Amino acid sequence: MSTTLLIIIALAIYVAVYFLYGKRIAHNVAKLDPTAKTPAHRLYDGVDYVPGKWPVVFGHHFASIAGAGPIVGPIQGITWGWGAAILWIWFGNAFIGAVHDFMALVASIRYDGKSIQWVAGEVMKPRVSVIFGIFVYIAMVLIIASFTNVVMNTFVGVPAVATASILFIFIAVLIGWLLYWKKQGLLPMTILGLVLLVAAIIFSLSHGWKAEASVWRWVLLVYIILAAALPVTILLQPRDYLNAYLLVAFLVIGGLAFVIINAPMTWPAFTDFNAVLIGGKASPFWPTVPLVIACGSLSGFHAIVGSGTTSKMLNNEMDALRIGYGAMLTEGFLATVVVASLGAFGLEVAKKTAADVGAAGWTVLGIPQFSTAYAMGANQAFGMSVSFGTTFASLVVCAFALTSLDTTCRLGRFAWQDFWGRVVNPASQSSGGYKFFTNRWVASIIAGGLGVYVATTGGIFSAIWAAFGAANQMLAAVALMTACVFSTKILRGGQKCWMTLIPAFFLWITVFGAMIWYLMTMAGSASPLTMGFMAILTVLAVILLIEAIGALRSSPKK
Repeated sequence: MSTTLLIIIALAIYVAVYFLYGKRIAHNVAKLDPTAKTPAHRLYDGVDYVPGKWPVVFGHHFASIAGAGPIVGPIQGITWGWGAAILWIWFGNAFIGAVHDFMALVASIRYDGKSIQWVAGEVMKPRVSVIFGIFVYIAMVLIIASFTNVVMNTFVGVPAVATASILFIFIAVLIGWLLYWKKQGLLPMTILGLVLLVAAIIFSLSHGWKAEASVWRWVLLVYIILAAALPVTILLQPRDYLNAYLLVAFLVIGGLAFVIINAPMTWPAFTDFNAVLIGGKASPFWPTVPLVIACGSLSGFHAIVGSGTTSKMLNNEMDALRIGYGAMLTEGFLATVVVASLGAFGLEVAKKTAADVGAAGWTVLGIPQFSTAYAMGANQAFGMSVSFGTTFASLVVCAFALTSLDTTCRLGRFAWQDFWGRVVNPASQSSGGYKFFTNRWVASIIAGGLGVYVATTGGIFSAIWAAFGAANQMLAAVALMTACVFSTKILRGGQKCWMTLIPAFFLWITVFGAMIWYLMTMAGSASPLTMGFMAILTVLAVILLIEAIGALRSSPKK
């Protein structure tokens, strides 16, 4: 197969799925109402509940859910072969990921912008919210740990990316100030922001700021705490909005490049069912694939984003389809571009043969090799220099890993506050101790500090990434179960929603099997702390399954 055919097939699938499947779910299951007042309007507070124009909210949501996941995951996943990776990406997008993201967003909108774990406590039993909340919090810590490593290592390896990323933060604050405080128009502020972003990239090429990993770790910790606790209009919204244009540029350049050059896929379509991958171990494609290819196919993290920040910014219910459903399909296309890049040039930049891949495992590839492969495609199509293209691609990876970090820390704050709001008696919530521990700054420091600490505990990166993948994908299964109970008992009066029920239980079985494999195989490759988190998550997953089944069998809520 050629890269041209791969890109065209992907586009056809995503357009068809959006119009034929997504709109059906929006009309028949979610029953979107354009006249309903969204939480952003009803509960406006200027900090978290702030209605935004749909392109801005889409930009925040897309940048937050994408992160580096749809890049790092496929880079590792094609160890099984590009065909195996792309099948899981397309299948997950169409039948699990997009449905999951959309329904989690809708459920949150109908419950005042509350988190999906809070919704679970409302549609099932209150204790489910507490159990789910613990699960979510551990998942957020593992996500912060994984992306801290990605960003930190990229900053050390490519100083120009560190410079551009830090300048980008200051640009976002400036645009946010002009847009929300000075009430400037969206179009001129967008143009200004993008011009400044391009200038920052050009400046960074010759002014790379070098520092040790330990320094960047502290810088990242301070940044994510600030981004998590400050009002969304100061940093989060404008940075994510501008970030979305960076990613769109990356997608357009990559998509067009691989259509134009029409390069053959030299990487093998299938290598070995038990290719060497997670923690340097032979890893069976099923059930461990969701531990590796997470965000590019489906992701529980998206439910936390949708119900944590996006639902509090939505201006109109009708925007939920293009933001919740459309952003997931766009992310799948990003993962497809990654697969096309490595399928065409991965062997060349890794200086390996097809026979080496399954035996050598993921050690043959990484973010630098992917960036070079992407740059080679852009070079052949548009004459872009390989050095500039490599820096640009590395910046994209890092920019979106940073977005995942700041959003995750904020979501960790929400999860912490939700948890204590459930377990502490309402009469005691006026006490000084409760107010201190649920303060947004304290909660942000705890979440960020724990995540960055886990990043320092050691272990092979692919083992840490797989732990994040396990937590993330089981989170998706549980969020889908919550959406299934919500749609069955609340929206459909007891009539089961098969569009959420089937993917939820299929995913739970797959990920649970992968988690058991991880616990049996990863001793020595993952740190004891990571293994402990995985053991806790496995137990919680069983409890949440039992609760979901019980809720589905009970009478519908009025």
